[in-house]
Amino acid sequence: MKKEVTFLWNRFSLREALLLGFCATFIVITKATLRMKLGISGHSMFFLMFFLMLSRGFVRKTGAATLVGLLAGGISIALGLAHKGPIIMLNFLLPALVIDFAGIFLPRLTSWYPACLLVAGLAASTKGASAAVVELMAGAPGDIIFQKAVIEGLAGVAFGMLGSLPVPPIIRKLQTNRLIPSP
Repeated sequence: MKKEVTFLWNRFSLREALLLGFCATFIVITKATLRMKLGISGHSMFFLMFFLMLSRGFVRKTGAATLVGLLAGGISIALGLAHKGPIIMLNFLLPALVIDFAGIFLPRLTSWYPACLLVAGLAASTKGASAAVVELMAGAPGDIIFQKAVIEGLAGVAFGMLGSLPVPPIIRKLQTNRLIPSP
């Protein structure tokens, strides 16, 4: 049997790298096309959590979601979608790191509803941290930074958990049809 060629830090096969690249591209496409000014904080976390959790379900290796976050952030910066400049990378990278870290301890993370919701909520709460960094760099007072971080974080949690709800049935259906490997 021929050994599978690995790419990207000798960690991902070509098939896995393509799946992760598509997930990163879909994150950027949904952010670009659905730039709705709803006036609701955190609504962008819906699709971000959906595709980050889906990428972790497709490729059950540590670093999969982080790679998707890096790619999506880099593409957003390259296309000029980043109204915050390079700090936009935090919006993609922090949730991805949380998902990968949780994936170490919860290997069936994307196929079990409670774990999926919990991790998506924790990952989406990092939106508050990135909002705090932006406000801090703008020179806002401490109480305003705290209020903005709490509002952004809680709203991100709500939308992130909603975005992660369809992930377990999709992963189970793909495993049933043998399109992705079962754990």
